[in-house]
Amino acid sequence: MDVNELLARFSEQQVAAFFLVLARVSPLFLLAPLFSSKQVPARARGVLAVALTLGLTPVVSRHADINLDTLPYALLILKELLVGLAFAYGLSALFAAVQAAGALLDTLIGFSFGSLVDPVTGTQSTVLSQMYALFGAAIFVAIDGDAYVVQGLARTYDAVPLLKSPAIGSLVQGAQTAFSGIFISAFEIAAPVLVAMIITDAALGVVSRVVPSLNVFSTGFPAKMIVGLTLIGVSLPFVSGFIGDQLETTVVTALHTLRIA
Repeated sequence: MDVNELLARFSEQQVAAFFLVLARVSPLFLLAPLFSSKQVPARARGVLAVALTLGLTPVVSRHADINLDTLPYALLILKELLVGLAFAYGLSALFAAVQAAGALLDTLIGFSFGSLVDPVTGTQSTVLSQMYALFGAAIFVAIDGDAYVVQGLARTYDAVPLLKSPAIGSLVQGAQTAFSGIFISAFEIAAPVLVAMIITDAALGVVSRVVPSLNVFSTGFPAKMIVGLTLIGVSLPFVSGFIGDQLETTVVTALHTLRIA
């Protein structure tokens, strides 16, 4: 069976609905954590996006009468892309916070002098930032975050049906909330180690005043590294619980952000 025979089995409405759903699904594989990982080949991500679209289309396009004129249909495509980007952006903000926490600790401990290529995002990052990104991805898989995200994506059609338009003001407010939450979440993740590093720096400052002949730079870096890595190991189990709770909160918040205009 060639492509023309296969397409002949579907109506124009079904094909149009397929591309509309694909427009909402695609941003998930460009921004969302794990789904957009550079370790997954682009072709594989494309196949997954099409497969997910095939599963959603019959459900969300039921009884939908799509206007097939060029301009109205193009506006529907743009609207679906906007809704998909809004949902995926909220999820990407969560993992941006995890990486920001690692980058902050890299600067405080001293690991910011060296950098590696992060296999998750494909960008250059520091040691702890990469470790936190990999740890976050592992927790995401362990708590079935991928299934939860797919369920959340399907529920976006309850908030904004296929032929309805979202409230732009609500989307902008949601984007602002997600962006500002990156820094707050980063400080919450790094808080235990951050406080310990401040105390360690204060202690090293006192030692340098008491013993001026002591080279603080040569002794301070190993001390900060030992304290920092020890507290990171102790705090990682709590970070995993934080990521699980924040993932659920992020999906719920993204769904509340999506409203009909």
